[in-house]
Amino acid sequence: MTFVRVPIPAGVSRRRLRLEPALIIFSSIAALLVHLLTNGRYGYFRDELYYIACGRHLAFGYVDQPPLSILLLRLSQLLLGDSLFAIRLLPALAGAATVALTGVIARELGGRGWAIALACAGSVCALFNLAVGNFFSMNAFEPLFWMGAVYLLVRIINRGSPTLWLWFGVLLGLGIENKHSTVFFGVGIFAALLLTPGRRHLAQKWIWLGGLIAFGIALPNILWQTWHHWPTYELLSNIAHSKKNVALSPAQFIAQQITLMNPATFPLWLGGLLWLFASRDGRRYRAIGIIYLVTLAEFILLRGKSYYPAPAYPMLFAAGGVAVERVFAARLQLLKPLLLAAMFVSGALLAPMVLPILPPEKLVAYMRAIHMEPPRTETSHTAALPQVFADQFGWEQIVGSVAHVYHHLKLEDQKRVAIFCQNYGEAGAIDFFGPKLELPPAISGHQNYFLWGPRDWTGEVILVLDTNDNDERDQFGSVEDLGQVASSPWAMPFERRMHIFLCRDLKISVRELWPRVKISNGVHPLADDSLDQLRISQACLSGCKRKVFVVCENGIGIRLDEIKFVLGCQAQIDARIAVDR
Repeated sequence: MTFVRVPIPAGVSRRRLRLEPALIIFSSIAALLVHLLTNGRYGYFRDELYYIACGRHLAFGYVDQPPLSILLLRLSQLLLGDSLFAIRLLPALAGAATVALTGVIARELGGRGWAIALACAGSVCALFNLAVGNFFSMNAFEPLFWMGAVYLLVRIINRGSPTLWLWFGVLLGLGIENKHSTVFFGVGIFAALLLTPGRRHLAQKWIWLGGLIAFGIALPNILWQTWHHWPTYELLSNIAHSKKNVALSPAQFIAQQITLMNPATFPLWLGGLLWLFASRDGRRYRAIGIIYLVTLAEFILLRGKSYYPAPAYPMLFAAGGVAVERVFAARLQLLKPLLLAAMFVSGALLAPMVLPILPPEKLVAYMRAIHMEPPRTETSHTAALPQVFADQFGWEQIVGSVAHVYHHLKLEDQKRVAIFCQNYGEAGAIDFFGPKLELPPAISGHQNYFLWGPRDWTGEVILVLDTNDNDERDQFGSVEDLGQVASSPWAMPFERRMHIFLCRDLKISVRELWPRVKISNGVHPLADDSLDQLRISQACLSGCKRKVFVVCENGIGIRLDEIKFVLGCQAQIDARIAVDR
């Protein structure tokens, strides 16, 4: 086997070689500071409240995610507490590490000062990276595992070192335990090996041992999925049929890649992709380009969210940095600082859309002024703010409203009452903020809350958060509307319209009721202020007692009972209908 070492170009001084690590370190620190200085300006994100609840029920899997990120969050809480700073420190560090890996990959591809600077700048200024590093989610760690694997792949190409496949397997396995979409990245890697000289590694034991390690790390979650009858597959299938996610054509999907990565970085990552296939030097690393194209194609064909391929872009930033440095080494040298400046200026102008820099009212005005907003990924998003921000408002007010009602109940009722929430955000808020207000834990049929069951609820009395009492009157002998919850004007509209219903005398047993409350498709009621988007036509849809969802031509999902049959009870929506079972 021939080992190839990346040569150091003639004339490169030791001083310049020392500068390269300094560029990487400086860029990483800059990324870290951006997050630490901004990530506490709003409130807890909806998913963060749910993840904290999951951390109190550690398991080898969850309905909507593998266990690794939840374990990391729980450890962080035990060590640092559950303040916004503590919860969001790990994502900020992961974002900084991703920037560092981008620079290291650029260096491993043969890049020097300008290549490293451009690659790191692209990673720092990418809007997706700015967004996911600012709050806790498994998305914050995904680029770290993907780029760690790519770094090892480039080292294997450069130096041989077949034993690195073992560490490659560790990173791939941890990536799968962090988020299942890493499997699709793994498929891209396998395709890249088959289509390049790297296929020779498939004849060696090391890569298969690495695969075995990855499988072994992922096995506990596979067993959990099997034991619970594959709830993640059920969830994804239900989401696909409910049209919860915005449906994009291939052209729209690709166009959103440019937006998500910051339009100013487009020349960098596109240039990197072209360099990997068209340049003599770059073709040695064309496996990286194939990985990207296969991963992108998978998510387009499977109609995934537009940000799903985003963790792959740092490797294209690295390749792009090398391409720009080499192509314009002797001519058009001004292009390098101009591209660098363009990325930073664009990043600064667009950052308020993904970082909580501006007060909400100023952010809305700012987005209108620049005629731009982050791409919508879910049809339920009807708030004035981007969803990632709207989901950080209103939680404490909602919990405060519930606490006010709870403490005005008779002492006898307080001892046996349960609090039922429509989604994991509301339930997570009750469980996080509620103990200080002496509230009992929440129950819900949404995602993992369904698996945690009705707890000790007897069925005698319950407080239900809902937008209307249609279902409650079917299920209970007595239903009393205790008023609308307090919320924030910047919260999601369906949360602002929640009422608290006091329900008594469940008509069936709790055991019979619980399977019926299961929610695993994620469709939210549409805000009242968006009802004018519906196209009402002929005939009728009356008589259906189950929750009926309608998917309109604009992709928005709405519960029929939310329409309140605006044209009498004989209204039919001109759209496809899906029944929530």
